[in-house]
Amino acid sequence: MTTWANPSGSGTPTRGGGDYDLLLDLAGQRTRAGLEEALRAAVRDGRLAPGTRLPSSRVLARDLGLARNTVADAYGQLVAEGWLTARQGSGTTVAPRPAVPAHRTAQHTPEAPRCGPAELAPHHSGLPYVLWPGSPDLGSFPRTGWLRAARRALTAAPNEAFGYADPRGRPELRAALADYLARVRGVRTDPEHLVVCTGYTQGVGLLARALHARGARRAAYESVGLPDVPTVLRAAGLDARPLPVDADGARVAELGGDVAAVLLTPAHQFPLGVSLSPARRTAVVAWARSTGGIVLEDDYDGEFRYDRQPVAALQALAPDHVVYAGTASKSLAPALRLAWLAVPPHLLDAVVREKRIADHQSAVLDQLTLAEFLRSGAYDRHVRRMRSRYRARRDRVVEVLRGCAPGVAVSGIAAGLHAVVELPADAGPADAVVGRAHRLGLSVPGLTAFGASPTRPPALVVGYGTPPDHAFTHALSLLCTALRDAS
Repeated sequence: MTTWANPSGSGTPTRGGGDYDLLLDLAGQRTRAGLEEALRAAVRDGRLAPGTRLPSSRVLARDLGLARNTVADAYGQLVAEGWLTARQGSGTTVAPRPAVPAHRTAQHTPEAPRCGPAELAPHHSGLPYVLWPGSPDLGSFPRTGWLRAARRALTAAPNEAFGYADPRGRPELRAALADYLARVRGVRTDPEHLVVCTGYTQGVGLLARALHARGARRAAYESVGLPDVPTVLRAAGLDARPLPVDADGARVAELGGDVAAVLLTPAHQFPLGVSLSPARRTAVVAWARSTGGIVLEDDYDGEFRYDRQPVAALQALAPDHVVYAGTASKSLAPALRLAWLAVPPHLLDAVVREKRIADHQSAVLDQLTLAEFLRSGAYDRHVRRMRSRYRARRDRVVEVLRGCAPGVAVSGIAAGLHAVVELPADAGPADAVVGRAHRLGLSVPGLTAFGASPTRPPALVVGYGTPPDHAFTHALSLLCTALRDAS
């Protein structure tokens, strides 16, 4: 018998705040022994965590259809065995469990999957210091301002906002984004042609599936970049073709008529940090117009430019052929899972259909909050503040490396949250430096983690946005030690 205990008290299920729903499988044994084994199993497999408060014997007996004495006796037996604890006035809770020794864990637990390039999740490495690209300083998330915006947004939200809505996203956010993108990035769109996504990767998938449904069979992507991109394209049924990248950006002259779409990071190529040259910007627009192809513009690090005026979005040159993609992951935090596509009219219905199939709509409360954050000017203030902080960090990286490893060449630093550190000839392969850093407690990737050919000069991709302030200096010190050891 499987049943729920659902008494009237409230509280947090995993800590002692009161009774709550409890699922127990008595396996047909409506006896004290059956109840004891069901509770042991729930504790053993972790469904009942240490500190969880159990329903009172009266309530659990009622819900299970057992005598109260049966439940009380079962509780008493499990207390005696050490599974539960009971104190007068505090009820019955799950007892603390001793930690499993590390050697036993290694023997009985499958090895955790290693963080490969596709995950780009350095926090999974378990190392105390991280210099990976692709993430902001999470400790700088504007909690107070975000909470203030959330309160205002919730107060003003109409009732219908809490139901199922337009898959494109809340009109408040799409209107605020249209204004912001026009003002800051020169994007030519309107709220009707913006689609809010649950992260950039979802946006790529929506567009890829929409194009495949319309007959597209091949798409190109930058050969050095986010490893998930070709995976997403192939999952949508497209043949993913790598496009070489050099000092002028992607070599768009190699696009052929059989390519239906190309994914580019023209403002600040990830991770090499170069910009698509003016000649190539003109060339890729001409290719799109002559072939009917689509350019997906990932405006990577568009907000964080340091040494020169930002270049307007490529989308402004050909709004009918360029899908503009932006995200809050770098400017605010990846956990918000908010991104957006500015979609040409002829693709809009197909992309919206894919969004409806994927998850119908992105989280509404965060959409409303971001809309208020944009309208109030708080977003601009936050970006300006973080731009100043990241510029200072960028300068510190350059200064430290100049002092401790004068043989390295640092590039890709005009914008963004990372630098490419090309190693001197006597440093050996980048993987060796990565390994030395790992042994020191520092996680930093080599350029090959992002698809770079081994024939390229060895280089590291040093992300300076991720570490909190208190760890940044020591992380750079460990990097210097790894580089000195390599030399």
